Amino acid sequence: MNDVSCRIDGHVGRITLNRPDVLNALTHEMCLAIEAALDEWRDSVRLVIIEAAGDKAFCAGGDIASLYESAKRGDIAYGRKFWQDEYRLNAKLAEHPVPIVSFLQGFVMGGGVGLGCHTSHRIVCESTKIAMPECGIGLLPDVGGSLLLANAPGFLGRYLGLTGARMGPGDAIFAGFADTFADYDQWDQLKSALVQTGDIAEIAHFASTAPASAMANDLATIDRYFGSDTLNQIAANLQDSDTEFAQRALKGLKRGAPLALSCCLAVLKTLRDTHSLRDALALEFRFTARAVAQGDFPEGVRAAIIDKDNAPNWAHATISDVTPSEVNAMLSDLGRDALDLERLR
Repeated sequence: MNDVSCRIDGHVGRITLNRPDVLNALTHEMCLAIEAALDEWRDSVRLVIIEAAGDKAFCAGGDIASLYESAKRGDIAYGRKFWQDEYRLNAKLAEHPVPIVSFLQGFVMGGGVGLGCHTSHRIVCESTKIAMPECGIGLLPDVGGSLLLANAPGFLGRYLGLTGARMGPGDAIFAGFADTFADYDQWDQLKSALVQTGDIAEIAHFASTAPASAMANDLATIDRYFGSDTLNQIAANLQDSDTEFAQRALKGLKRGAPLALSCCLAVLKTLRDTHSLRDALALEFRFTARAVAQGDFPEGVRAAIIDKDNAPNWAHATISDVTPSEVNAMLSDLGRDALDLERLR
């Protein structure tokens, strides 16, 4: 497959995303190819490398254009199949028996987080920008990102999920989305060392000090604004402050679909202090499985990606218009349509 290369190189199974012209957006077919490679390599390699072509992005998200086209046709099944297969891949990455090293340059968003931030060893560099901006297109942070957000220090995860704020490399390590900083100009040498030795200890030889995390410095402020129990109160906290941080966060919050924001907060509260990726994926799927028919996802993609007018007509005018029953309806049990991870070994 031209979009992704999966091959054995020395002691390593090597996966290279190869769509740099579209920031390595992850297609359904790419998910299936990566999953097949991981299954094949369970007993045949010492470690796995996941990398991406180009220097602008590891992966800036899933191929939402195809999801939008299926939604326009009224095809609910395609989206459910895409997300189910993607979530199964996310779980396999986290549970794989050999170490997996992801190299996260440039933009790492949405599906890129699911692909690169559940691995055992996550490497960032100077250009890394990680974010979960799904609420801005009518979704909630998924691909297991909700678990990472829920377990970030303090209420940092709420800030990141509700505003779509971007993390630099130091922020990503502080928030639990990455482990190691290595200068980008050292990456080729590090990869060569891993290929030649198959020894994960090589990473330590190339690691260097990450840039300071601005979000670590702002954590007390973030907790003060985002520690409230309701979305209305969080918005009020921000509106009542004239600080640059609060106004920037409020602007990010206002970009999100009210229903998605409300469900995002509910999910993060549910998952706080939870450590099961499978539980997080199952909860996320309750929302995404309904997102085409019952949510704002098609309209969010239209406004951001298709027409690019950045003027979505959300189903709710404000967050105050979203009722608890509507949140419960989006997150209620799917019964026999629940996420199926049976193909996991």
